[in-house]
Amino acid sequence: MTFADLVFTGGPVFTATGDEPCRGSVAVRDGRIIAVSSVDADIQPFIGPATEVVDLDGKLLIPGFQDAHVHAVWGGLDLIRCDLSGDSTRDEYVARLKNYAAANPELEWILGGGWNMSAFPGGTPTASDLDLAVADRPAFIPNRDGHGAWVNSRALELAGITAETPDPADGRIERDADGHPTGTLHEGAMSLVNALLPETSPEDYARALLIGQEYLHSLGVTAWQDAILGGYGDAGDATPAYMAAAESGDLTARVVGALWWDRTRGPEQIPELVMRREKNATGRFAATSVKIMQDGVAENFTAAMLEPYLDGCGHHTDNSGISFVDAAQLISNVTELDALGFQVHFHAIGDRAVRECLDAVEAARAINGPNDNRHHIAHLQVVHPDDVHRFAELGVTANLQSYWAALEPQMVDLTLPFLGNPRSSWQYPWADLHRAGTHLASGSDWSVSSPDPMAAIHVAVNRKAAPGHEEGEYDAFLPEQSIDLLTAMTAYTAGSAFTNHLDETGTIEVGKLADLVVLDRDPFAEAAADIGRTRTEQTFVEGERVYRAPAQP
Repeated sequence: MTFADLVFTGGPVFTATGDEPCRGSVAVRDGRIIAVSSVDADIQPFIGPATEVVDLDGKLLIPGFQDAHVHAVWGGLDLIRCDLSGDSTRDEYVARLKNYAAANPELEWILGGGWNMSAFPGGTPTASDLDLAVADRPAFIPNRDGHGAWVNSRALELAGITAETPDPADGRIERDADGHPTGTLHEGAMSLVNALLPETSPEDYARALLIGQEYLHSLGVTAWQDAILGGYGDAGDATPAYMAAAESGDLTARVVGALWWDRTRGPEQIPELVMRREKNATGRFAATSVKIMQDGVAENFTAAMLEPYLDGCGHHTDNSGISFVDAAQLISNVTELDALGFQVHFHAIGDRAVRECLDAVEAARAINGPNDNRHHIAHLQVVHPDDVHRFAELGVTANLQSYWAALEPQMVDLTLPFLGNPRSSWQYPWADLHRAGTHLASGSDWSVSSPDPMAAIHVAVNRKAAPGHEEGEYDAFLPEQSIDLLTAMTAYTAGSAFTNHLDETGTIEVGKLADLVVLDRDPFAEAAADIGRTRTEQTFVEGERVYRAPAQP
């Protein structure tokens, strides 16, 4: 008998293979699972003098969570800059930025992020507000979703943005009644300022990656897909940081990189993507996906909709959002990427963007035939009912950001009035997609929102914010679109592992890599309203502990 390095026993095990958790034990040797049994005695022979035995004591053992859409380095950069994600009002944002600027007088620019649109009238803060915090230096502060930025007067001045500055094709400068810029830049308009930002140093990228990794491990995340690697926004390209960490062994997570599709260019960039894929693969990192952002977000009216937005009083406007890539060109691009073996990772918020992405995959399938590229569409805020069945038919994964599928001020004030009915009822249709046989994966989009998988799973099941994440008292949001805990947990483990092509992970089965997490309770045994209270106690990658929660007093 070969002794195990590590044994888990004395509690329920969620294998993510389709069954509810049941009491069991798991043995690990050389980083792989060598035995799984519902009878504790079956594992006893694997326990030797040097075996570490983890007594679950009734707590749940699961496969490691995998985040199929996250910006780990951006999140880490926010944590080492001026992080506004813990605040919620204009005054709190101004105070934190003022204190940060005073504490960092040597900085040429004040950078940070994490403000919420619902804190400002119309979702648009002003330069004069930011001037109260910092007026002597330029400031560039993206919001939580990364689709807009708050800038001060000095930044507008340095960028030469005036009433005469035209809006870029893929964005909008927020203006007052006289046409003067007010201090919010939407989508592609951010590039007018972020082109001036100082380059982030390799040292800061490396530090941000390790801080982000540490945070994700503390939430039970053992693998992820970084949803943008390349020149988007102010963050630059984190690929070298991933490569260095993978080569040194500092990258303890498994990471798939999604290479940014530059929407200002066309298919001439594809050979560069092929070269980057070949060059950037080592250890636990591989850049095998391509990220295409097909539209913006609903709150700033850039999500691409089949019908125009309303004006808030129920009247149609002349704006139906922006398709960042022409629909015909999208088909051509995706067909070529598909033929080259790339996975395509789409961003689609509006129903027109979702349809355009599905159309592109359908065309690629018709020309190239079936393959195992595992394309996926993230976000899926508004999905036209006619398109729900197409996901399963085309083999397209629905990449869920379930944390967003709850009522909160941004949804109530900045989205529902401008979508109207029936379109508002088409949001985040998880149950419809599941019933149609769609493969489900899950992600957080951190630093846009919390990367806590259990908080997102809570929303998927309850369609209400998790305890501690509420922004007011609200009813369940479209509760008919809730999914059960088994489905939600499977999407965040096996579902994302499939999407990430990490087929040796995602389930607890003999032969799989021992990427495992011990939760502090069994959420299957508790009320649905308490799912979001679940925390991670220990996280293991290939049987090596990468996180242990501090001992409670």
